[in-house]
Amino acid sequence: MAEPATEPEPLISQDAPVHNLWVPISALLLALLLAALDQTIVSTALPTIVSDLGGLEHLSWVVTAYLLASTAATPLWGKLGDMYGRKRFFQASIVIFLIGSALCGVAQNMGELIAFRALQGLGGGGLIVLTQAIVGDLVPPRDRGKYQGLFGAVFGATSVLGPLLGGFFVDQLSWRWVFYINLPVGVVALVVIAAVLHSVEVKRQHKIDYLGIVLIASVATCLVLMTSLGGVTYPWGSWQIIGLGVLGVVLLVAFVQVERTAAEAVLPPRLFASRTFSLVAVISFVVGFAMFGALTYLPTFLQVVQGVSPTMSGVHMLPMVLGMLVTSIGSGQIVARTGHYRIFPIAGTAVVTVGLILLSRLTESTSTTVMSLYFLVFGLGLGLVLQVLVLIVQNSVGYQDLGAATAAATFFRSIGASFGVSIFGTIFTTGLTHKLTDALRGATLPPGFSPSSITADPRVIKTLQAAVEHKVLHAYASSIAEVFLYAAPVAFVAFLLSLFVQEQPLRASVTAPDLGESIGMNPVERSSVDEIARALTVLNTREARRGLYRRITAEAGLDLPPAASWLLLQMHQQGSVEPAELAERRILPPSVVEAAAREVEGRGLALRNGLPLRLTEEGEQAALKLVAARRAQLAALCGDWDEKQFADLAQLLTRLSAVLCGDQRDRPDPADRAVGERVPHSEGRSF
Repeated sequence: MAEPATEPEPLISQDAPVHNLWVPISALLLALLLAALDQTIVSTALPTIVSDLGGLEHLSWVVTAYLLASTAATPLWGKLGDMYGRKRFFQASIVIFLIGSALCGVAQNMGELIAFRALQGLGGGGLIVLTQAIVGDLVPPRDRGKYQGLFGAVFGATSVLGPLLGGFFVDQLSWRWVFYINLPVGVVALVVIAAVLHSVEVKRQHKIDYLGIVLIASVATCLVLMTSLGGVTYPWGSWQIIGLGVLGVVLLVAFVQVERTAAEAVLPPRLFASRTFSLVAVISFVVGFAMFGALTYLPTFLQVVQGVSPTMSGVHMLPMVLGMLVTSIGSGQIVARTGHYRIFPIAGTAVVTVGLILLSRLTESTSTTVMSLYFLVFGLGLGLVLQVLVLIVQNSVGYQDLGAATAAATFFRSIGASFGVSIFGTIFTTGLTHKLTDALRGATLPPGFSPSSITADPRVIKTLQAAVEHKVLHAYASSIAEVFLYAAPVAFVAFLLSLFVQEQPLRASVTAPDLGESIGMNPVERSSVDEIARALTVLNTREARRGLYRRITAEAGLDLPPAASWLLLQMHQQGSVEPAELAERRILPPSVVEAAAREVEGRGLALRNGLPLRLTEEGEQAALKLVAARRAQLAALCGDWDEKQFADLAQLLTRLSAVLCGDQRDRPDPADRAVGERVPHSEGRSF
């Protein structure tokens, strides 16, 4: 585990007006948009890319290369940013991503495109992890929840926009614009970041597990290569395929040995001692497997078999994406409110299984209405399980493993996506080759025409005789349907495993779901203390609307109106305040501020030194009681993570208890009637 963190230097002044944050925040949103969009925008362009560059058998690697590279690079970017300052590495990740995008746009064959997608993925992993880390440096804790919600919304929006934009660019411009569009957006983000963010020097010392990162990436690459090349490029019994499998197993054994002794392991083996974590890891793998396998091959079905345009194929996929968003957000909210989560992975994997069976029934004559219904069912199932898996993992591990376990849950989903796309591709390509051979047997064809002519450019299907065209389309439809039929038993295994997930009392600090982590495919590397800080600041944002000052005043045992408690904390945080100045800032109505000032003066808790109000000794003691009450509330949210065992957790609670309840931007919500009431046995006051 990393050494306890010291409070980082802010990238820009924490005293900067909130509206000034929108410039750097907007740049970060643009950068995150680039990385998140590239996980989905390519899918609807893939059939056209194959028609242009050929190489249907390698289609899956256009997606897989990006996923593998970004997943492997993520922990490295996060820790280097911690050690040497995030700005320089964030800029480097943008530059690498843009170079990869430009090269993808000029690729002349499938091999070049796959290599350049891997380069793009190296930069994309840094964009996601460093964007979310920089938000913590930019935004005061009290406002962090609001901004983190925006970043989660980006992931949700890109899952909808990706297929639509990909189709639009293909129809109106060229598939190359799927990559070129990144360049102007990335340059703007790069310029703004360079202008408004100030560099931050060393924050934390880490021992980076370089060997572990290389080994896990190599294991995944060997096994994905084996599944994608086997039966397509080489026979399953060939020395190449067997060699890849043996090499993958050897590297896996080496990885396990390295992780046992690594100071900061990428994937600590002790996590698997938790049955819940192990089950969730498998379920996450299957969810990624099914989700990206479908996202990759459904556009091929729609464009080749159904004959719709790339743009309309994105529209046809909206029921799946919207269903996924609705149930993902909904399940997270229900868990946060009820504390019960076990039903969701069970229901989700069951519905995903049903959805895959329905997708396996797709044919060239399936109507749009029926297709939309099948897509919706599949998306609803994915959403039911997506959001909850991270919460279950966070709730099942000790504090010392919280950060690693959170990243691991998404890591397995990302690796599952890589395998899903690869295995789906092998099943599809192998089945299609045999079916096309049968479909073309006995047909009158142009000289030199063969099944490979169709797989190299599906547009030639339209040049065939009607009877042959029908057979070829049926071959495509049945080959893609087989993909989903083979995936259904895998999803059913995940359903059976989810039955063994045990429900435990849910810690409050894990009921702050992050939409970005539930929908995004890149694991976000945060230390345990960072993960707790994120959750507590999000929860604090919610609590401020529910009588925060009334509750901490009562817990502190003080007989004060909440407004007076708020004013005491302002003085404690700032040293002195001028009530008239606070009133001018419209933090609270002037009458409320003046009433609170009279209250604390009358009680001898503050006195005027000229115009400003300062705390008396008695007032300082009252403020400390309020801070301690807030600290106790924050500690209670951590459940059984005992702060006495972890110095960095204790330091975090102490720091946040003062900052979260004394931030000058924090205001009791006038709509919350309880905030304006005195605690019992007091004269009534109102905001």
